[in-house]
Amino acid sequence: MSRIGKAIIAIPADASIELKDGVVTVKGKNAEMTQPIKEGFELKIEDGQLTVVRPSDSKEDRALHGLYRALINNMLTGVTTGFKKHLELVGVGYRASNQGQRLELALGFSHNIVLELPKEVAVETTADKGKNPTIILTSHDNQLLGMIAAKIRSFRKPEPYKGKGIKFVGEIIRRKAGKSA
Repeated sequence: MSRIGKAIIAIPADASIELKDGVVTVKGKNAEMTQPIKEGFELKIEDGQLTVVRPSDSKEDRALHGLYRALINNMLTGVTTGFKKHLELVGVGYRASNQGQRLELALGFSHNIVLELPKEVAVETTADKGKNPTIILTSHDNQLLGMIAAKIRSFRKPEPYKGKGIKFVGEIIRRKAGKSA
């Protein structure tokens, strides 16, 4: 039995959830999200709590049980409170700026990197004196937010010798010793 799939989801008061024709629809104050689910899976709503029930004990259904529960939980969190990712630019001369949905990164290459972000993701950049520049991404869609954050990080991954690059705030980089003479 899936431990994650069995877990009960508390439905916030300002969110509504509906299963119709194999598509779960979650509505909240921030957005409305949909997720198709496999035929046979049920959603039981009792006293403001949601339980995902799988149709059988087949290997595929057991695998999808926890997945659908986690996806629905993320959708409920996204439409009510939303998600945030903080990225930090570590390195001399590394800068980030944005104009609306357009993020411009100066990462030591010959040209700046310009990235057009989807409208579902809000971006904010900060550059305080004496601190590393940071990029704050917010969205109601956790999957999309993670993909965008990973794409930005891939432009200049943190290297293990000096720790320069784009990293998540709070991420620990394994450091290596340099040459020994």
